[in-house]
Amino acid sequence: MEIAIISGKGGTGKSIISAAFATLTENVVLADCDVDAANLYLLFNPSHDEEKVYNGGHKAVIDYNKCNGCGQCINFCRFDSITNLNDKIIISETSCDGCFLCSRICQENAINMIQNDKSRMFYGTFRNGKMVYGRLAPGEENSGKLVNMVREKAKETAKENQIKTIILDGPPGIGCPVISTITGVDRVVIVTEPSISGFHDMIRTVEIVKKFNLNPWLIVNKFNLNNEMSLQIKNWCKKHEISVAGYLPFTSKIVNAMIEQKSIIEYDKNSEISKTINSIYNTIIHE
Repeated sequence: MEIAIISGKGGTGKSIISAAFATLTENVVLADCDVDAANLYLLFNPSHDEEKVYNGGHKAVIDYNKCNGCGQCINFCRFDSITNLNDKIIISETSCDGCFLCSRICQENAINMIQNDKSRMFYGTFRNGKMVYGRLAPGEENSGKLVNMVREKAKETAKENQIKTIILDGPPGIGCPVISTITGVDRVVIVTEPSISGFHDMIRTVEIVKKFNLNPWLIVNKFNLNNEMSLQIKNWCKKHEISVAGYLPFTSKIVNAMIEQKSIIEYDKNSEISKTINSIYNTIIHE
């Protein structure tokens, strides 16, 4: 079973929920699909068993033995990534979109397109099973494809080790990496918070999930920070027939758990919030 945990915006507590779910069972494959800002490896410190290069697009590189400094590439670049600095043509590595145009219009054939190869996929063992995660290097692209690589490795790992549960910690938002995360999964959990931005982004996320013929479960995290907004979210979900798996209160125990590099389940399994998360998890997997 693949369970994807996503959110409409960052900061809702999605990774906290993912970490808690991953430590409720003794053997699980945990995949961090938030490749633009992976952070679960900081919490679980998995072993470094495998590392695979991910080629995330191309970047333009100038051959100064051929470049005559004409500046034609500057005029054509739509991304303003090429400049003339002290009579030398400079291409910004981070703002270059890898579109190949400059290399095609250069009459001196002085611009080469080199594959970006700084992004990585990592695989290893952590205290509750196996872990896969990707890290997209700054300026590299196609994060959705790196998410696919992470998911394929997670599925392969689950099959080889006879592990039944895969937890996918997805990225925030509604873009390509989110779509790559939720495609073909068994369960989708949306984590939101009781704020105006959280509410509106949650609605957009529900709409995206529905397009994939999936019925999401909703978790309202930190609900007690804004009871009025939590009630609005509850009423909206009731009106649109969205299942609310549970409400989690704000508590400093979450912060303390992260400081000790533990999930809230590991930090205090007998706390009320741990019991609530356990109940939510059982509800979701047995629907």
